[in-house]
Amino acid sequence: MLIKVYGSAVFGIEATTITVEVNIDKGVGYHLVGLPDNAIKESNYRIAAALQNIGYKIPGKKITINMAPADMRKEGSAYDLTLALGILAASDQIKSNGIEEYLIMGELSLDGGLQPIKGALPIAIKAQEEGYAGFILPKENAAEAAVVSGLKVFGVGNIKEVIDYFDAGVPLKQTLVDTQKEFYKHMDDPAFDFSDVKGQESIKRCMEIAAAGGHNIILIGPPGAGKTMLAKRLPSILPPMTLNEALETTKIHSVVGKVRNQGLMGQRPFRSPHHTISSAALVGGGSYPQPGEISLAHNGVLFLDELPEFERRVLEVMRQPMEDREVTIARAQYTVTYPSSFMLVASMNPSPGGYFNDPDAPVTSSPAEMQRYLGRISGPLLDRIDIHIEVTPVPFEKLSENRKGEDSSTVRKRVMEARKIQNGRFMEMGNLHYNAQMGTKQIAKFCVLGDASKELLKNAMKRLNLSARAYDRILKVARTIADLDNTESIQESHISEAIQYRSLDREGWLG
Repeated sequence: MLIKVYGSAVFGIEATTITVEVNIDKGVGYHLVGLPDNAIKESNYRIAAALQNIGYKIPGKKITINMAPADMRKEGSAYDLTLALGILAASDQIKSNGIEEYLIMGELSLDGGLQPIKGALPIAIKAQEEGYAGFILPKENAAEAAVVSGLKVFGVGNIKEVIDYFDAGVPLKQTLVDTQKEFYKHMDDPAFDFSDVKGQESIKRCMEIAAAGGHNIILIGPPGAGKTMLAKRLPSILPPMTLNEALETTKIHSVVGKVRNQGLMGQRPFRSPHHTISSAALVGGGSYPQPGEISLAHNGVLFLDELPEFERRVLEVMRQPMEDREVTIARAQYTVTYPSSFMLVASMNPSPGGYFNDPDAPVTSSPAEMQRYLGRISGPLLDRIDIHIEVTPVPFEKLSENRKGEDSSTVRKRVMEARKIQNGRFMEMGNLHYNAQMGTKQIAKFCVLGDASKELLKNAMKRLNLSARAYDRILKVARTIADLDNTESIQESHISEAIQYRSLDREGWLG
């Protein structure tokens, strides 16, 4: 008897429906075809033990299973439940009425229990698009899949529940999620708040400008100055994600199995990989390409602590995704594209010893050592970082005072107002949403300077020996400062403040 059961495969962040055809005939043998990987080939052992432990068995006949389309590579253990139900239905051990109307996925334990799977959200979206009556999957993934409206999601803990549903009509409990409520639940509850930071008012201002314009930023300072503390609080002042952004971000995290027992992600991601990370782990890759840290930071913040300690070749592969805001990974059989629109926040010490060129510092470095240390970061990468700011240690008087600083929600309101201005400005420009994304044409159109501002910028570039690449960056940052001030034109004060944020462009900069 031939039975068809439906599962799904995830490539990139999109799902493709897989038809599992199970045919049982006279003879002996178990044949699984359709380019399954080793995890799927081993499924017959898990299925046999699971069925035996709940009172069923794999029939001693010739079983042929085809996973169509047969020319597409299938991987992972998430097809166990699909295959097991197909075998039971094809051998007439259970009724199969309506089984083809459901998408079924899950990894089996030997006692019949179900283990969570990866990619539940993109699979649910595909099931809804193709009009399936429901999606049956492990209960740990049910909340994740249930954010898709128009699809019935049934989270189950054991294969026996699914068998009883099809064979005896015992109803399954539908998982219901209020998408709007889930989305807003954690939005205004950040783990870190700017009010925790003592002093560093100029750096907070810098972070506010970076958040308002979507600018990449690098913090340079000695150990203990608060660079990491400030970076961790940046997501708390970024504008809340839109529903579409939250859905796309959750899909990426779902693919790598990082969304469990929760629905939609309400807060922007913050990723902080260790400096020993490989290029494949950073941008994505592997035999079966998986998203890297830059994609997991999509719509959020990627924090690279101690930037010069990262391998240079690892940092260089990040340059193109920073420009394109997506990364394409090509393999012989297929190509996948992952979105990677993130804000880069980097931090570094000004020297190998960690301190500025200060004779009173515990560890000092010569000017040559400091320049060599800074030279580990390539010019093209620095060219993609709009704001460079020096972070100095907080004095004792500031650390010991009880007065709390401005909280994140207050700063976020100003950032959102500035972003609102930018959204209106770039409304008819497709994928352009904030100032950091401006190209040469947009800079020429929206960053017009008066004579006094031009003269100020000209003198600054001469006196401070600023490089040519600093020119566009200064104009972008000045445009954002003007937006925070709700000013149509860029003033001299905006230019002068933006000039301060190009420390590493100064010729002979030593900290």
